[in-house]
Amino acid sequence: MSQLTTHVLDTSIGKPAEGITVILERNSNGEWKKIAEGITDPDGRISDLLVPDAFLEVGTYRLLFETAVYFNRQSKNTFYPKITIEFSVTDKSHYHVPLLLNPFGYSTYRGS
Repeated sequence: MSQLTTHVLDTSIGKPAEGITVILERNSNGEWKKIAEGITDPDGRISDLLVPDAFLEVGTYRLLFETAVYFNRQSKNTFYPKITIEFSVTDKSHYHVPLLLNPFGYSTYRGS
């Protein structure tokens, strides 16, 4: 499994959010650089954002969730066309960054 995983749940329908593009970027000297990209599976998960046995360096990262496309497929408007979650990596442990999503709000936390 990847050191970094994510899971997106659409709380407006109580189901996983399939087909959301997620981009991982690292902050390097004030500039964001793309490291990886994935698309949520039918269970709303991306478990292979990084290749097995690859570890993120200590630093600041962000996940960008392309939510407009997801809601457009459902013919729904959304207030948040993209959601950015910035977080810190401090060691080689597993980082799970879930997103609870609806068209007009979201929340996140560090999962397990």
